[in-house]
Amino acid sequence: MNNSIGKRLEQYTTKRPQEVLLVTVQIGDEQDKVAIFKGFSSSLMRPTAFDPDVEVIPDAAIILSVDRIKSPYNPESPDYIQTAISAEAMEVLLSEVGV
Repeated sequence: MNNSIGKRLEQYTTKRPQEVLLVTVQIGDEQDKVAIFKGFSSSLMRPTAFDPDVEVIPDAAIILSVDRIKSPYNPESPDYIQTAISAEAMEVLLSEVGV
């Protein structure tokens, strides 16, 4: 079982399908924003591979912040549950749902 942070965030959204996670990550020299919903990740700034086994958030990525948004996600008018969650605070939420 792969327990990378990207996979754990995806598992979180399968357990909380009413939420979309908008994750800001640092991957090498680049920042990316990744939307995660119902177990699937998609980069909002770079191409996303068609193969679901290719991780959008690699293990080397640094989580800068996470926003929790009510589903359905409307980019023009997002309904935020919580914003600017640190990686440490997100770990607590992941533990709460058992991932």
